[in-house]
Amino acid sequence: MTFKQKIHSHYLQLVQDRIDVFRDMISALTEDSKNDAKGSAGDKHETALSMMHIEQEKLNRKLRECLDQKAILDKIDPLSKSKKISLGSLVEANGTHLYVSTALPKIQIDGITVIALSPQSPLGGKLMGNEIGFVFEINGTTYTIEDVF
Repeated sequence: MTFKQKIHSHYLQLVQDRIDVFRDMISALTEDSKNDAKGSAGDKHETALSMMHIEQEKLNRKLRECLDQKAILDKIDPLSKSKKISLGSLVEANGTHLYVSTALPKIQIDGITVIALSPQSPLGGKLMGNEIGFVFEINGTTYTIEDVF
């Protein structure tokens, strides 16, 4: 498995794990609200149900974000190579490895730190469509694209 495939696989697993957790939490809340509806009455009952409903909406929003991230990752072929940076490119700039995909946490693969970033982010936007040797500046830091995988 190539370095880029390991990165892609790790991020897919990370997002899938989050999806599973949010689905479990939503399911548990739904079950709790059914059980609460059977045994309670009055204002406390209504407040509890409202709080559960608000929490369920938050979890559904987070679940949708994760599903969107997974959809983006599913579009990427980690075996594809291009000289120009595009969605799915692994870029080395100033010794930092950047995976152009979707905004996700920093990870360590084979002792190397990788940062996943969205093409819509300021840094991702500067990278898109450029090649090795391109120099640009963001927030006072000058970046040089050293490699594209």
